[in-house]
Amino acid sequence: MADYRELERGALEEEYSSVLSDYNRHKAANLSLDMSRGKPDRCQLDLSQAMLGVIDSPADCLSETGLDCRNYGLLDGIPEAKRLFADLLDLQPEELIVCGNSSLNIMYDTVVRCMLYGSDRETGPWGMGEKIRFLCPAPGYDRHFAICESLGIEMIPVAMTPTGPDMDEVERLTASDPAIKGIWCVPKYSNPEGVTYSDETVRRFAALKPAASDFRIFWDNAYIVHDLYDEGDRLLNLPALVRGTPNEDMVYEFASTSKITFPGSGVSVIASSRKNIEYIKSIMTVQTIGCDKLNMLRHVKFFGGVEGIYRHMKRHAAIIRPKFEAVLSAFDRELAPLGVASWTKPRGGYFISLNTLPGCARRVYDLMKEAGVTMTAVGAAFPYGRDPLDSNLRIAPTYPSLEEVKAATEVLVTAVKLASLEQYLGRPARA
Repeated sequence: MADYRELERGALEEEYSSVLSDYNRHKAANLSLDMSRGKPDRCQLDLSQAMLGVIDSPADCLSETGLDCRNYGLLDGIPEAKRLFADLLDLQPEELIVCGNSSLNIMYDTVVRCMLYGSDRETGPWGMGEKIRFLCPAPGYDRHFAICESLGIEMIPVAMTPTGPDMDEVERLTASDPAIKGIWCVPKYSNPEGVTYSDETVRRFAALKPAASDFRIFWDNAYIVHDLYDEGDRLLNLPALVRGTPNEDMVYEFASTSKITFPGSGVSVIASSRKNIEYIKSIMTVQTIGCDKLNMLRHVKFFGGVEGIYRHMKRHAAIIRPKFEAVLSAFDRELAPLGVASWTKPRGGYFISLNTLPGCARRVYDLMKEAGVTMTAVGAAFPYGRDPLDSNLRIAPTYPSLEEVKAATEVLVTAVKLASLEQYLGRPARA
């Protein structure tokens, strides 16, 4: 295959006819495939099935302190669960609160708490009638952006680079605007780029000098142990870096077992400075008597310790790694010679980021939909759903079977070719 940019019009017309024929063949197959969300497949869920049987008698319901986990108590989580997450995050148990099944829920609550009460006892609620702004590395996680949009927080896009957010811009904006109260980060295997922040990027976060004294970094470490290969990416520990410094209250770290055990029945955690944790608990005590301690206990008994989590995640990797490799192999084989797209090659996480020619992403999405393949909505990885180049597509290969991933990727590369040829030839979009 030749680079489309080097072909004469006659050769482009011939290629267009061939690719259109391939696309119509895919449409005729009446596919019904879903690559829209980063969900574990059933085989991954089955890995944790035995966890449901680790508690089968009243004696199994007791925490190490003797507390009956079926009853009220322990707002911040049972001690053995706190130790498990502290080991996972390389922090101290006193620096975290173990919560329910959703880290997204904790993130939403944390933003709302800052808006209602303030981020600490010394500063007032965020905004106080004034505009609140968040920095949003983009492409980024659509649900982060949805929190801001639902709460009326203005989002300011910051470009992602191969080493993390553009830190020159992050430093400039935070230092110049006291209305900027936060920044969203997925620091390891970012959604959707699969980027792990470099040591320099993390150190620059630790050294930020924001104009707002109540500025907070929302460090969503969703893929902390989600390596596809034995040699996974390494991420500096930001909460540990800021401990004992003037910025130690600036970081909220979030994690969960959502893509470790059961997404709908996992355990989540918020970690921060001891001062922040005590402040959060003082407000939570009105909100709840405590989260599901039986589920915390199930996880502790099932894993036995952090090494059990590491072993478990290698089993996950063995299931989903072939799916990522199938997508990337098809891109390298079918798209790389044509000069019509670029993509990330993550070593972990749940997504691949594909960039088409500018102005083609929406057309590719529509072609995929017509062929029976559901993708994440175009623009979802950008604040307000606006991709300025109309080029980014988030690929989520984990949920379908390997054969379904291969079939969907065949359609995808054909759709990218077709949309690119339409643009080069100046043809109206049609199938």
